Amino acid sequence: MKIRAIIHPAEEGGYWAEVPALPGCITEGETMEEVMANLKDAIEGWLDVANSRYAIESTDRVVKIVISNQFLASNFVRL
Repeated sequence: MKIRAIIHPAEEGGYWAEVPALPGCITEGETMEEVMANLKDAIEGWLDVANSRYAIESTDRVVKIVISNQFLASNFVRL
């Protein structure tokens, strides 16, 4: 899965980042490496919260979908 994040230099030093596709998903870090690690945690946390907001009935089936470049290439590029 690929998701776009925008990393900005912070006025006080370091960086802050946002994920436009996930409203409110922002983080910060002193170094580029730290902000990248924090982005991964922020995205995972955002998705965990979003997924927990739905009531699941006993008759519902919950599935996990993994999106990878290989899956996209093999299943959606055919013309």
